[in-house]
Amino acid sequence: MEQTAVLELGQKMMEVVVMLSAPLLLPALIVGLLVGMFQAATQINEMTLSFIPKLAVVAVAVVVFGPWMLDVWLSFTRELWQNIPVLIGLAN
Repeated sequence: MEQTAVLELGQKMMEVVVMLSAPLLLPALIVGLLVGMFQAATQINEMTLSFIPKLAVVAVAVVVFGPWMLDVWLSFTRELWQNIPVLIGLAN
């Protein structure tokens, strides 16, 4: 029982990590790809040209998705705290 609870916890933890990182990584990846295509087409090799737009998009994504991400993180933390007796074997 304890081992399955730990495995379920690990699986849930990985799901939460993907859910929290995707809203920030995907827009940065898309903007990085678009800026890279622009740099290749214009042959402008300025490092700040790729960094500044990605930084701005991630900042906007934090503002847009931040409340949802905080809710996911807090619900996982609450669930983790509530399941501590099960995880250490004190309850069934």
